[in-house]
Amino acid sequence: MPIRELKQRAEHLENRISRSDYLERLRLQPEFSRVIDRLRAEGVRVPTHLSNLEYSLAEEAIEAQFDNMPV
Repeated sequence: MPIRELKQRAEHLENRISRSDYLERLRLQPEFSRVIDRLRAEGVRVPTHLSNLEYSLAEEAIEAQFDNMPV
């Protein structure tokens, strides 16, 4: 996928994530991270707001794993 399309995909996912509930955000997290990783692999500087969103989504995913852990 060309860099331009990767950037557009990242922005599209960012918009979807901003309008999504918690479960949908968790569902979209892996795809968003893959797009951001591909941008980095292509040598593209990822904007801070997208990096911050990726970090936040990863934190939510980790927290969700612990929420489902039996005690």
